Amino acid sequence: MTIECKARDPKAKANALRRQGLLPVVLYGHEGTASVPLTIDRKAAETLLRKAAINNTMIDLTIPEMSWQGKALLREVQSHPWKNSVYHLSFYAVNAQDAVEVGVTLNFVGEPTGVKDGGGVLNTEVNEVTVKCKAVDIPETIDVDVSGLAVGDSLTVADLVLPAGAVVAGDPTQIIATVLPGRRAEGEGAAAE
Repeated sequence: MTIECKARDPKAKANALRRQGLLPVVLYGHEGTASVPLTIDRKAAETLLRKAAINNTMIDLTIPEMSWQGKALLREVQSHPWKNSVYHLSFYAVNAQDAVEVGVTLNFVGEPTGVKDGGGVLNTEVNEVTVKCKAVDIPETIDVDVSGLAVGDSLTVADLVLPAGAVVAGDPTQIIATVLPGRRAEGEGAAAE
């Protein structure tokens, strides 16, 4: 995904830019701690936001006035509180080989045997984990196969199958999914007693 931004005068009024169909943007990490004020076309920003996820999608950023082109992560999206319109974007420039920490959504696949055969209920405790990996290797999602779980079984962060070179930043013993006994299973136990 390639986006073109234009350099802007730091004294330019944000509301005046928005009336012209532009959004104020800031690029961090381009030259150490300095931030670079930019603008982006509002329609291009809306298209970007339909395809990109915050802290997850690598974007090829081009700034013609600065003769700069590089990779960046979308770090922040500010929206108007009640109009639900985008107000401001922040990008963070990264080297493709740099290690970054990003939030990655878990995609639960399969039907647990404890749900299918035992009347249990799948309870997902965590829907996103923080992963440390190279910027070019950021996964869109991590598939979690829950088909082998019986009633009472759990999966932890340590059970995740990660892409090569990626590690989870956090507690590996944290439970991400459990199959709990369902009402039918509880009722059968009471009837047996």
